[in-house]
This record gives sequence, C-alpha cells and structure tokens, in this order.
Amino acid sequence: MNLKKLNLGCGTDIKQGWINLDSAQIPGIDIVHDIEKLPLPFQNEEFNEILAQDILEHVEYIPVLKDLHRILKKSGTLTIRVPHFTSKNNYIDPTHKKRFSVNTLDFFVSNTKLGKKREYYFDFMFSEIKKRRITFERSSRVFFYNSLVEPIVNHSLKTQQFYESSSLSRLFPAENIEITLRK
Repeated sequence: MNLKKLNLGCGTDIKQGWINLDSAQIPGIDIVHDIEKLPLPFQNEEFNEILAQDILEHVEYIPVLKDLHRILKKSGTLTIRVPHFTSKNNYIDPTHKKRFSVNTLDFFVSNTKLGKKREYYFDFMFSEIKKRRITFERSSRVFFYNSLVEPIVNHSLKTQQFYESSSLSRLFPAENIEITLRK
C-alpha cells in the first residue's frame, strides 16, 4: 500500500517520499502554493499523513485546519509543531500571529473535554489526539537543565497543564508543542 504524505509549509526541510509544499520557490519544492489561499490544491481524503511544522503560527489557522481535515483520509494523521506560548521565538519572529497552549487544539478534537463542549463552533472535528509533547530548547550549555525539565513536564497531560498554569512555565520557558491528531 502506497501511503501519500504531505509536508506542508516545508521551507528547506524537503522530505523524500513526501509532497513538499511551500509558498516559496525553493529547490526541492513540489508544489508552490500559499496555504492561506484555500482550498488547497488537493482532492478530498487524498493524504494518509500531513506534517505541518512551524506553519500554523503564521496564519489564521482555523480555516487551514478545516482544509487539512478535508484532504486527510479517515484515520489519517496530522502532526503539528508550533511554538509554545512561552517560547521566545513568538516574540523574535514578527510574522507570528498566534500563540499556542498544550490544550489549544483540543477544541478541534471530539473526544476531549474542550472539544465536546465546543463541537457546535466548528463543522469538522478530529477523532483523537494521538500524541502531545512540550519541547524545550537544548541548543546551548545555558539550557542544560531543560533535559531534566522536559520529561517531568511531559509525564502526563496533568503535568503539562500544571506546568502551563504555574510559575514553572515562566522559570523554564518551553520551545514548541508537538501534537498529532487523528481524523
């Protein structure tokens, strides 16, 4: 079985075996398209897997999520990486429009507490959150303690929520949220 995969807003992160889409004409890009110009140039339920890394914070993401839901096959997965609301990258990049919490995307998932309460807001819903993780910067010796903080914060959804609602998120700012949704 040939799985069809979309690398959305990939920039220079070209993946072999994937359809690589970006708004910039970069070597290796298969399709040049602005993701805010909807619908995306794909058929309904065309993809088994979609990767959207570092893209949703740049756009009005609700219409984009709806269209990604449209082009994703039943039981397909959408993996998203966005900056955590405490990330310094939110404030460094002037093109960032949105901030994200570990629960932000729960509004679009039918079997979550927030999703069940808000199903009437949206005409699309994902079936489950397959994985969610808060990541921390580890690029220098200054952040050596993040390798200790990250597994504690990601022990469970409750520890992630406690981290976000306490002063810990200000003492140890996160870098990204990685979440995988299943249609």
